[in-house]
This record gives sequence, structure tokens and C-alpha cells, in this order.
Amino acid sequence: MIFKQLFDKTSSTYTYLISSGKNREALIIDPVLENTDKYLDILNNLNLKLVKVLDTHIHADHITGMGKLQEKTSCETVMGEKTPIEIISIKLKDGEELNIDGIKLKALYTPGHTIESYSFTINNKIFTGDALLIGGTGRTDFQNGCPYMAYNSLFEVILKLPNNTQVFPAHDYNGNLSSTIEVEKKMNPRLQVNNADEYAEIMNNLNLPSPKLMDIAIPRNLRMGKL
Repeated sequence: MIFKQLFDKTSSTYTYLISSGKNREALIIDPVLENTDKYLDILNNLNLKLVKVLDTHIHADHITGMGKLQEKTSCETVMGEKTPIEIISIKLKDGEELNIDGIKLKALYTPGHTIESYSFTINNKIFTGDALLIGGTGRTDFQNGCPYMAYNSLFEVILKLPNNTQVFPAHDYNGNLSSTIEVEKKMNPRLQVNNADEYAEIMNNLNLPSPKLMDIAIPRNLRMGKL
């Protein structure tokens, strides 16, 4: 399998390019608009055809490259079915699988950071968006976020995957590339709670500033990044 983890320094966003390599079909997860040409160059250099592009949720800190990649390649766009974006090509239900050239992508509904957040598994990897970060979890104070929904998504969905499942988030601010379910269970300070109320107490008192681009990014991302 071809697997590329790409990093956008401005927004600290991880984008993932994945292909089985069999028929040269590729998937991109959580692209950043400004890096569209970079993604296209990588696809060209690897002789890959982009057939699907996916966002884990509606991002507030950068503009998605989904729309631009669709314009450039005629690929299909993919999100979870709870997304309010009407122009998405494929909306996956919780537990639904999508086959991409022999790769099985499975959608897991993991709301809490935002109401439409999904995580996606491929083999022993999970792409968690902002639901689970390395050593942290996504904030729950905007876009219909909810710490109680986040707690359920973490403890009843994500953390019930096998311990050796590799965790690949949409963001990291400390230079981490990946983790595992086992490591996050043991080491993630946000997960060392006894119940949902304790988790909500932590999340409701973070007092974080709003993302700088939120007022620009969210309206654009509701149109897949298109003007």
C-alpha cells in the first residue's frame, strides 16, 4: 500500500494520500486548499489517479482542498452522512464501508468536536480527524460541539478498537506523526477520567481562543472550499 502523510505548517494539518497501488487509484484525506498543486504533483510522480477525496469534518482552521481537487481531477468527494454539505458526492453512514481499489474504508460516527465529525478506518489505521489527537482531544466549544458526545465517541467507539490500531489525527502541534490506541489510553491526559462529567469539566474550562480563520474557513468549507 502507498501511504503518504503530508503536513501543512500554517494550520498544523495532516493530510493523507493512500493507494493500494493495484490500479493506481488514490484517496486523499483532509486536504488543505493551498497545497492542492503539491498533492497533484505527488499523484503525478507516483502515477496515481485521484478517485476520492475525503474530509473528516468541517474544518475551522483552514480551507479544504476538496472542491479544488474535484475540479482538477473529477474525483468524488466523501464525508459522513451527518454533513450539512449538499454537494458531497458520497455520504457514508455510520459503519458503512467504501471500497477503493481493494482498500476498505469504514466510516465511524464520532461527534463531539463537531456534530458532523467522522473517523475512518483502513486496515489497522484510524484517521480520527479532531476527535482524538495525539496526547489530546478536539475542543468541543463551537460548531455544535458537545463534550458528552465527544466522551461517548472516544470511550464507546474509538478506544474500543484493537490496542495496536494506529492513530492518525488531522492535526498535531508538537511534531508527533502517529500513535496507537494503547498509547493514548495510557498516556493521553484527557482520557484519564472516570466518567463523562469529569471529561466535560475539562473540556468546558479550556478557555481557548477561536481559530483565527474560523469566520472565513467555515462558510467556505460548507461549499467544499469553493468561492
